[in-house]
Amino acid sequence: MSELMNTIGDRRDFRWQLLATVSAVALLGSVYAAGEAKAADGDSDHPTVWIELGGQLERVDSGEERFAPPFILASPRPGPETISPLSLERDPRYSTGLEGKISFEPQDTDWVFSAAVRYGRTNGNKHVHQQSYPRSFPSLGSVFGKVLAAQFIDTKAQSDGSDAVLDFQAGKDVGLGMFGASGSSTISLGVRFAQFSSKSNIMLKSDPDWHFNYRDFGSVIFPPFPLATRHHFPFGQIFHTNEGSVRATRSFRGVGPSLAWNASQPVLGNRQTIDVALDWGLNAALLFGRQKAAVHHQTTAHFHPYLYLFKPAYTLYQHSADHQRMRTLIVPNIGGFVGASLQFVNAKVSLGYRADFFLGAMDGGIDTAQKENRSFYGPFATISIGFP
Repeated sequence: MSELMNTIGDRRDFRWQLLATVSAVALLGSVYAAGEAKAADGDSDHPTVWIELGGQLERVDSGEERFAPPFILASPRPGPETISPLSLERDPRYSTGLEGKISFEPQDTDWVFSAAVRYGRTNGNKHVHQQSYPRSFPSLGSVFGKVLAAQFIDTKAQSDGSDAVLDFQAGKDVGLGMFGASGSSTISLGVRFAQFSSKSNIMLKSDPDWHFNYRDFGSVIFPPFPLATRHHFPFGQIFHTNEGSVRATRSFRGVGPSLAWNASQPVLGNRQTIDVALDWGLNAALLFGRQKAAVHHQTTAHFHPYLYLFKPAYTLYQHSADHQRMRTLIVPNIGGFVGASLQFVNAKVSLGYRADFFLGAMDGGIDTAQKENRSFYGPFATISIGFP
């Protein structure tokens, strides 16, 4: 009971700390911005509020451990198998999502205050059934010659996940070198919050070795006769059935300080009307958070020496396990982007490529903990509108 109360208390403390940190940053930014705006006595040549909306298609690498029960790796293999079940267990490769950002640039200052959010989702549903189609034994009719099973392997893999990244930053255009005149170079400090979650459900079934069990009754009943092979026919059908499944829920939630450098340099156009600019940036953060994993898996194997008079079945192997893991850790986060934008006086359209790596954020193991990186990289596009 005490451990449960401590866990609930830790969650509440974590949420309150996050809320307090974010509120403090927002309050300080608002107070400072209000003071600067009040002190300004002239109109600026750029908007003070920017709203940015966009979307991204990102490749996701999670590195979760593959579920490989003994019958998947053992021999014999199902005759019709052409696609490996392990290849179907891979999480969805791409995440699609939306992003938004609001920035406040006080007049007559080089300061920028911003709040940004990125949200993405992944989902996958795969089902592959690979099977042989044996023929009945024609000379025995529909009863004794009927096929009772077949070699097959069946794989079902369902998964879905979500990722969210929130940034609250205060930055200043430092105007380093070539960026001072027509470009910008902004260094920002702030707070980053990240949350990742994934669920998977995998089911495997197989019969790797179905076959007729042939007996030659002629060689026993009529040993002197050379035509005894005429009495060679199947006496039963032998096969194995294997089943395995795993259900896993994994998550990470963390918050911590962040540092970012964003730069833009016009290369074509007139600064007073329209520009084509190159954009790039780097970001880093240390996220203090909690990593969780809940995994249940089970495996069963049966042997069926099916005869025509009786049908005994034997359980050869049966195993199940449940694992609940949770730990507190620090996750380093590094990333960057490069792109190009078409800039107007009060609008901007941007295209680019972004990468973000969260090192050791997820527990991708099944029976034991296994740190795995959560990586996102891919193209994005945004549209920004400025307001006076």
